[in-house]
Amino acid sequence: QVQLVESGGGLVQAGGSLRLSCAASGSIATIGSMGWFRQAPGKQREFVAGIGRYGSTLYADSAKGRFTISTDNAWNTVYLEMNSLKPEDTAVYFCAARRIKILPPSPYTNDYAYWGQGTQVTVSS
Repeated sequence: QVQLVESGGGLVQAGGSLRLSCAASGSIATIGSMGWFRQAPGKQREFVAGIGRYGSTLYADSAKGRFTISTDNAWNTVYLEMNSLKPEDTAVYFCAARRIKILPPSPYTNDYAYWGQGTQVTVSS
């Protein structure tokens, strides 16, 4: 089992930055890739960014050039650095872990076995 806890959300003005963190515990060695997703009110959960064990990254078009996903060396924590934030980035942000090591990060929620509780990001205009 893997437990994930997000932090770092908050209220920020448009154009500002936030850094989200996701602390992983439990069977970290079984994690193959991790991802960040977000869900705005009344909308489906959508992929933001993902990172694989071997360094591969994947970004949603909305995140490219503004967001950066990274991990510490031990894969205890995954980060999402968000810059140039827009009001449309407002959502609850979730981190997720995928178990298969040999596959790259996936943009599909069904591919992730473990999820955190989420952290709220609000961007004011």
